[in-house]
Amino acid sequence: MPSRDNRRPMTVIIVAVFALGLAGLVAWALRDPPRKMAESSRFNLPELSTLAQSGKLAFDTNCALCHGENAMGSDQGPPLVHMIYEPNHHSDQSFRLATKRGVRAHHWNFGDMPPQPEVNDDDMTGVIAYVREVQRANGIGTRLSPTRMAPGG
Repeated sequence: MPSRDNRRPMTVIIVAVFALGLAGLVAWALRDPPRKMAESSRFNLPELSTLAQSGKLAFDTNCALCHGENAMGSDQGPPLVHMIYEPNHHSDQSFRLATKRGVRAHHWNFGDMPPQPEVNDDDMTGVIAYVREVQRANGIGTRLSPTRMAPGG
């Protein structure tokens, strides 16, 4: 029977292999999850509130090039219709700050998002309403408080 001292290196190896496997699984899952989700999910475009309709126009003009049609992502940027962008993880204010200041790449491998000075506060109010309504229609952030819901929606 092996002594305790002989089993210790084997335990360390098993833990290391498990940790590497787990890290590999996480890296595989994060390699391009936005595209996989967008391609594999059934997308629901809800009937939009008036505010969200104006937000969709602003989104299509200023954001869709990178974030894709209906905020479903593209080769240029991640989808906003994704659990990572749900309201409890990325608040409405974080969307506003991203537009004003830009964002360093931190979730996906799309590179940094530059500031978007052409998108004003009123545009962002509509864009946020649009994104949140589309998210809710697709099961993301469905437990929003009434204060986070877009007026009229």
